[in-house]
Amino acid sequence: MQYDVFNGDADGICALVQLRLAKPIQSNLITGVKRDIELLKRVIAHENDAITVLDISLKKNRVELDRILTQGATVFYVDHHETGEICNHNNLTTLINTTANTCTSLLVDNYLEGKFSAWAITAAFGDNLTGSAQQLGKKLSLNFVQLKQLQELGICINYNAYGGFIEDLHFEPAYLYEQLVPYKSPFDFMTDNAIIYEQLLYGYTDDMARVALIKPEYQTSSVSVYILPDSIWARRVSGVFCNELANQSPERACAVLTYNSLGGYQVSVRSPLTINSGADELCSLFTSGGGRKSAAGINHLPFDELKFFIAVFSEKYT
Repeated sequence: MQYDVFNGDADGICALVQLRLAKPIQSNLITGVKRDIELLKRVIAHENDAITVLDISLKKNRVELDRILTQGATVFYVDHHETGEICNHNNLTTLINTTANTCTSLLVDNYLEGKFSAWAITAAFGDNLTGSAQQLGKKLSLNFVQLKQLQELGICINYNAYGGFIEDLHFEPAYLYEQLVPYKSPFDFMTDNAIIYEQLLYGYTDDMARVALIKPEYQTSSVSVYILPDSIWARRVSGVFCNELANQSPERACAVLTYNSLGGYQVSVRSPLTINSGADELCSLFTSGGGRKSAAGINHLPFDELKFFIAVFSEKYT
């Protein structure tokens, strides 16, 4: 049996699209909202099962990965988040790079020798890796308009992944993947499946218009902290809004907080684009935190730790 386990954001979805275009196969899809990353808990593996894992932290899934390997399954693991110690097992193949300028889809693109690079560019734009996306776009001789189209699509797919629950999203990530995977080119998807794309684009535009009215809770020349309202639209827009803040002020680190169901905040953090580092280290100081060097998060920050978070955040980037 084949399991495809992937983050529900643009990077996870586009990575799997590339792999399944290259090697079509019926599989059990396991995914979720952006912050639902401990996905290997949901895999019931047996001997000779094959598990593909995309864009979720190995460190956060290490215990379950060991279980799956012990059960006799083979695992192909591709990711760019913090890893912890990577186990040495004959049934495990890893393709991992944690540098700040790459993502899972770019790693898959290299693995497939550029067979479906436009999807990797889409994902890189979604992960706010604009420079990497543009660099790969030049290799394909894409013009400005084409790059802008892929950027908008990547942002929209990424936007769709954010929310506290699947019900917060416009489309379930597994369903969205199934709509994308028939197309060798994202340009064909945008033409043939315009209804889905336009719904994502409309939702993104509407939510960004709302969040533009929010003022920072705390701001200096080095950092900014925003707390969004306790609403579905705010949870949906939190990640892409954080990316937008980073792009607007590349020398400033930013954090966007939304209310979660545990009686606290969910936190999205972006390091300054001028240095692209430290976000993973900062968020890992908190129990439910983690991520990558340029973008990381905390799943649950209790209300009474807000002042402490702001203090540590400010100290990190001042």
